[in-house]
Amino acid sequence: MEQDQGLKKTMGLFTALSIVVGIVIGGGVFFKPEAIYTATNGAPGLGILAWIIGGIITLCAGLTVAEAAASITETGGMMIYIREMWGEKLSFLTGWMQVVLYYPGTVAALAVMFSEQFCQMIGDNSLRAVIAVMMIAIVTILNLLDAKFGSLVQSISTACKVVPIVILIVFGLIKGTGTNPILSPMLGNGVSFGVAFGQVLIATLFVYDGWINIGSIAGELKNPGKDLPKAIIGGISIVMALYIAINLAYLWVLPANELAKVSVPAALVADKIFGSMGGEIISIGILIAAFGSLNGYLLTGPRVVFALSKKGYLPFSKSLKKINQGGSPINAIILTAVIGAIYAATGEFNLISNLEIFTVWIFYVLTFIGIFKLRFTRPNMERPYKVLGYPVIPAIAIAGGIFVLINQLFMAGLNSSLIAIGGILITLLGLPVHRYMVKKEKIKNEHKNVS
Repeated sequence: MEQDQGLKKTMGLFTALSIVVGIVIGGGVFFKPEAIYTATNGAPGLGILAWIIGGIITLCAGLTVAEAAASITETGGMMIYIREMWGEKLSFLTGWMQVVLYYPGTVAALAVMFSEQFCQMIGDNSLRAVIAVMMIAIVTILNLLDAKFGSLVQSISTACKVVPIVILIVFGLIKGTGTNPILSPMLGNGVSFGVAFGQVLIATLFVYDGWINIGSIAGELKNPGKDLPKAIIGGISIVMALYIAINLAYLWVLPANELAKVSVPAALVADKIFGSMGGEIISIGILIAAFGSLNGYLLTGPRVVFALSKKGYLPFSKSLKKINQGGSPINAIILTAVIGAIYAATGEFNLISNLEIFTVWIFYVLTFIGIFKLRFTRPNMERPYKVLGYPVIPAIAIAGGIFVLINQLFMAGLNSSLIAIGGILITLLGLPVHRYMVKKEKIKNEHKNVS
């Protein structure tokens, strides 16, 4: 029988750390070099710079948000931080954006990556949409079984997905020629620095994204005040080191202009190092990476649906806040999976990823600014962790986020502008929903008082 009860505190530091690393390391590090080196017109320098700067911005962002995560440990993550910083309406818009766009959009992008790699292995691209939807269905079933089982899958898949990255780093640096340019030229002919830098930065930020979602399961952590900051900072540091190293290894084996020509550069590098059989093994590792990251988003995302439903802020909240015997928010998971499957059926990986990463960074920036606001308005708030390097570190995170938003809206071309505007419009659709649900709750409470 389903129960309307609280989520159980079953997760420790290792699980939290594996969720951060597991969510962040998806398929992006194996796929996105194509988009990056296409944007630079085959030049390596700006691409490598983007991995470093993207990592620094993400680390500054993680250091900043860790202060809020340690102090505000209620399930819901960024939506709850925004509530404490900016109020209920903006908090709802944060949650709405995550429910209808960010989590299902990322689930869809990861499923499409999985299907593209799988279809490349079997030599049949006609099954891409079917496989993407099937993968979402399989991971959904795993997360419906039991909350602890879902976190166990995450821990195992994280360990497995790091293996192909380490193999590519080690053997790429050993067996690669090392004769390809790495830091120069910065740009190819006919490319604008401002436009290209914005494009490659948003690509790397997609690959680094996911770290903040650990806050969505704060209510299920045994010691969130201590474990959340450690998981966020430790996880980002591990991922940043791996990402920079593997991209150097790619260039150690193949030049940037060749990486720009293939949809899965990592597989091409593996073929070059190990031959076709070794390339197939690495391709399996890429599938595991996408699977693990997809599992992480379906583990954390529905907790935002659950948190909104407990407040009665979503249509069908009574159903969406149900918990099954395994401790999982069953209908919230199904909702996230269904929306994700609809997006995945389009097969548009880059469009989906750019749409959700632009939109979520609007709320990231608001969260970073909110750290300053809380320091001023609530100086006596309990803070088990305070951001290192305050106020410089939060300022770097804010500046990086604002650059990404302005570049996507105004500098990166018409398609990017339309994607950005689309994300804003989808988010703003939450306003009439919020108005309707608040009015409905008010009428319901008035009837209770009368009776």
